[in-house]
Amino acid sequence: MTTTIDRTDVPQVSAQDLFMPMRVLIQKGRGLALLRGLSEDELRALENEIWAHFSSDFETRVAVALRFRALVDVFASRRLKDLLLQHGFKTIARAISEAASQRLNTRFGFSPQRFVTALDRARPVRRLAEPEGTRLAA
Repeated sequence: MTTTIDRTDVPQVSAQDLFMPMRVLIQKGRGLALLRGLSEDELRALENEIWAHFSSDFETRVAVALRFRALVDVFASRRLKDLLLQHGFKTIARAISEAASQRLNTRFGFSPQRFVTALDRARPVRRLAEPEGTRLAA
């Protein structure tokens, strides 16, 4: 039986499944891989770990590998690197969650603008405290 993956619409995966490659990178001391990028050799080694971890589920392992590769690629954009630097590691968890569910075409990857917008929407908005006596009358 042959299973095929539609490269124009890669299946969604759970955020937990997509976090697996990030956990491997963190364990190897490469937690800043999204900021610094990964070489092709590093990506292939990581994909071997994905293959081993999801050995019994072809569709999940291919989808996780393709989605993580696209996640690394989208973080090459300046806007996402800046967002990661401004908001720290919380951005990684939100990015993985977004990458797990956002539509993915392997030819075009994730849209950096759509990704930035989604991560900004997910970030809680902080209200500034109004100094006493400055409230406008309604």
